[in-house]
Amino acid sequence: MLNVRFGCSGCASRTAAMKHCFYNETVGFFYNNSRKELTTYWRTKDVLVVALGLTVSVIVLLTNLLVITAIIINRRFHYPIYYLLGNLAAADLFAGIAYMFLMFHTGPRTAELSLKTWFIRQSLLDTSLTASVVNLLAIAVERHQTVFTMQLHSKMSNQRVMILIFCIWVTALLLGLIPSYGWHCLCALEKCSSMAPLYSRSYLTFWAISNLVIFLIMVVVYTHIFIYVKRKMTRMSKHTSFHPRYKETMISLVKTVTIILSAFVICWTPGQVVLLLDGLGCKSCNVLAVEKYVLLLAEINSLINAIVYSYRDNEMRSTFRRILCFICYRNSKYTPTVVKLNTTDRRTLSQNGHFTVDSSI
Repeated sequence: MLNVRFGCSGCASRTAAMKHCFYNETVGFFYNNSRKELTTYWRTKDVLVVALGLTVSVIVLLTNLLVITAIIINRRFHYPIYYLLGNLAAADLFAGIAYMFLMFHTGPRTAELSLKTWFIRQSLLDTSLTASVVNLLAIAVERHQTVFTMQLHSKMSNQRVMILIFCIWVTALLLGLIPSYGWHCLCALEKCSSMAPLYSRSYLTFWAISNLVIFLIMVVVYTHIFIYVKRKMTRMSKHTSFHPRYKETMISLVKTVTIILSAFVICWTPGQVVLLLDGLGCKSCNVLAVEKYVLLLAEINSLINAIVYSYRDNEMRSTFRRILCFICYRNSKYTPTVVKLNTTDRRTLSQNGHFTVDSSI
């Protein structure tokens, strides 16, 4: 009898627990619970945000599509670093699509969303932005390896690069889909966040801290590259045999590293700090006042990535021109630009042991 009663008690407990879940409620119910405003009409601010967001999304889509196309058609880009750049462009392309989907399902339309659609909207954003950040870390590590070993391209095999890319997307999907499969607040309203009313604050804290750790690693890696290049330039400038072309390459690399680090910190840090404050339940922090702007800033980084990592590459720019002017070149066979060094340059570079490249990524 005790076992039976215990079992019934367990059933009753589970039933009671289920009653506290709100799977059949509307999105508006959770927004009201988190005290996040949910408008029923289009305000001027909403229209401006959507217009700006769609504009940025279209530019991000076109720019990163151009990068992917260039890497595919130009065999000189069939190396590990360019595969990672292509994957970064794919992640940013996905981010552009996710942000565009958000723009078509925001403002007054948010109240019309089902819980499933709302989770899809957020998961698309989380997955794409996570893939972009993790890919940036992979590129930073690859650049660190090649710079310190004085190589033009990493010795990583294509198979390993594909495995790395696969791991990047698996990580992004896991972090993006976790809330939809349990790490939410549908059964614990007191844990709901303000910025994402269906997400648990603990998830936002985890996601923000994870990204901030990645940021810190990237800052350390690129700072190390920056210091190494500066010291290398100072050391080599004392030698009369210091080749001017090598100096130009090193200076270009320093500029690129500075731009990358600055853009990354400016675009990503505000959003992660705001998420962390929301996740920690900061009552005095008005996170809702800036949420749309910090998200847009993070999306803009998807555009900057394409510019910094690709447009500063001479061969990439040349390929872009060929793609954009394909009508003019449709009758001629595509031939990649080949940079030739004269005998003196080759001998000087060989004697000094310097590897100079056109790419500054």
